[in-house]
Amino acid sequence: MKKLLTIAGIVLALTACEMKKTETLTCDKNEPAIENHRLTPEVLWAFGNMSGPCVSPDGKRILYGVTYSNVKENKSNRELYVIDADGNNNQRLTRTNTSEHCAQWLNDGKRIAYLSAESGAPQVHILDTETGKSTQLTDVEDGVEDFRFSPDEKQLLYIATVQNGPTTADIYPDLDKAEGRIVTDLMYRHWDEWVDQIPHPFVAPFDGSKLGEPTDLLEGTLFESPMRPWGGMEQLDFSPDSKFIAYTCRKKTGKEYSLSTDSDIFLYEIETGETVNLCKLDTADQNMGYDINPLFSPDGKYIAWQSMERDGYESDKNRLYVMDLQSHEKWDLFANFDQSVEAMIWNKTSDGLFFTSTQHATCQVYQLTDLRNPQIRQITQGVHDYAWIGLLNDGHLAGLRHSMSMPNELYNIDINSGEQTQITFENKHILDQLHMGEVRERWLTTTNGEQMQCWIILPPDFDPNKKYPALLYCQGGPQSPVSQFWSTRWNFQIMAANDYVIIAPNRHGLYGYGQQWLEQISKDYGGQNMRDYFTAIDSLATEPYVDADRLGCVGASYGGFSVYWIAGHHQKRFKAFIAHDGIFNLEQQYVETEEMWFVNWDLGGAYWEKDNAVAQNSYANSPHRFIGEWDTPILCIHGKQDYRIVDSQGMAAFNAAVLRGVPAELLYFPDENHWVSKPQNGVLWQRTFFAWLDKWLK
Repeated sequence: MKKLLTIAGIVLALTACEMKKTETLTCDKNEPAIENHRLTPEVLWAFGNMSGPCVSPDGKRILYGVTYSNVKENKSNRELYVIDADGNNNQRLTRTNTSEHCAQWLNDGKRIAYLSAESGAPQVHILDTETGKSTQLTDVEDGVEDFRFSPDEKQLLYIATVQNGPTTADIYPDLDKAEGRIVTDLMYRHWDEWVDQIPHPFVAPFDGSKLGEPTDLLEGTLFESPMRPWGGMEQLDFSPDSKFIAYTCRKKTGKEYSLSTDSDIFLYEIETGETVNLCKLDTADQNMGYDINPLFSPDGKYIAWQSMERDGYESDKNRLYVMDLQSHEKWDLFANFDQSVEAMIWNKTSDGLFFTSTQHATCQVYQLTDLRNPQIRQITQGVHDYAWIGLLNDGHLAGLRHSMSMPNELYNIDINSGEQTQITFENKHILDQLHMGEVRERWLTTTNGEQMQCWIILPPDFDPNKKYPALLYCQGGPQSPVSQFWSTRWNFQIMAANDYVIIAPNRHGLYGYGQQWLEQISKDYGGQNMRDYFTAIDSLATEPYVDADRLGCVGASYGGFSVYWIAGHHQKRFKAFIAHDGIFNLEQQYVETEEMWFVNWDLGGAYWEKDNAVAQNSYANSPHRFIGEWDTPILCIHGKQDYRIVDSQGMAAFNAAVLRGVPAELLYFPDENHWVSKPQNGVLWQRTFFAWLDKWLK
């Protein structure tokens, strides 16, 4: 494996220099003037995107980042800010053309560490917030992905990559310019990247100014930690005494890796290098699904983590486990709580935790007390999602909150009363100029007699005496709730601003409504959840303000599959469809996607298993089998770098529609993956989206 710190980097403590301040910034805070009070693609990309908050050691200040975009230059850049927990003294720390990421406080509360690629690859820097002096700490080959200092600040834990086996040039040195890859096993692609590099955790001693020789915690292996594609530093943690590192890992490779979700929590002793698998200590009670995100209690007696029960099921109930590190006894704190944990933090006394969880399509903050007899209390109320929480002083939490009508802002939360006070107003100057559409909640009875929650979003300045075209929104995931998300792509308020009424049903197969509701969709893609879509749009179509002759249906990922499926079953309900990165052919999907555990669980097995009735039912419901019923204009959108649902799916759907004589259009992004991340591509996406809908529904 390649050496990750150069000799210079081992002893390097670069001379401190003043944080580079660029007079002309490519991306800075946008100040759009909005004349008609309507949200547009350009305004959507003018918002500052807040992320990555971190509470200071004294619990009195919050460090956070804001990403700004420049559509004309097709670039984005992230800057750092700090604010008092009560909302005072908001200060901008950086002003550069190089994004600052993964910022965190050092123990003195005067310095922050962050990642910057100013020198080429991302490296750890330290900024003195009082003097403005910045020092580059690391010089890691290919850069650092994320990092954390130990509590005593004598160790630096960081994530860097190692080579995933020999390259073509290693095998044939005389073909060093050849682009071809020799693939010998599965899991050679992951969501949007070829698996040429594997993330590993490294720990290096730190004396306050320079780093010592790093140790690879997974030396000699090709295991991932943190795990692609979502994992970051939250999948690792230092013990309070700085002697141990807990890390998440699925110690499998190749075909075995692609068939399993069985990750575990490993405890690594820094001094000896000894490693223990905490999840497999009890041979009678082994967790076989995802075990991720270890978190030591402040007193070091316990470790908590998130745990799923079943191997191969990515959307199983996400339980909150805790282990007594002395006795190794572990137990499920959510045994009597039919929800999943998302973000989580310990309280100061190590006898309880705070966490976020989604219920009925909002993500709220909860308090758990008494580890042995868990008592759970909901702290916050309201139509919003909390994406992060941090512990402040004096009985308060900090939270990063958003909704369908507002992007992320920081809030101060009173733990006892649940009162929520907004303390940042990053986008107030834009929001004050906009008229947002009203968001209404509606519960409908499904065809199997159960209750389904839906969101209805009305156009700004809604006139109940007018008739509006309407859209059915189909959610992806396939098991992600239609909660209070804010997005530069699937944004309900920009749809409403274009004078569409939207209904977004939380159909069967989404979490936040109990495990039974969640699991309906598995191995039954064409079942009750599809009938739920028709229930939702049929209900909306009866409203006097909706034109039942101008209905559209839109969605991405599993939502794109839903659009393709509905196109063959809608019985003339809709006049236009839009599918982004959707599955068109389930047989094709089974052998094209990279995570085999997903299709095995969701579809029930391979399409060649003719005696497998469950799998055969799945493939019988593949949208491509109903192309003969397609009769409605459809826009297909796909990204070339989407390896989760390969671009041939979108092309096949478009080609089939054209050959059938159905009006169709293909929007293809050679430089995008399962999402759309570049500003100009994002604006192009929105313009094409509404041009298509307007053509057929207006």
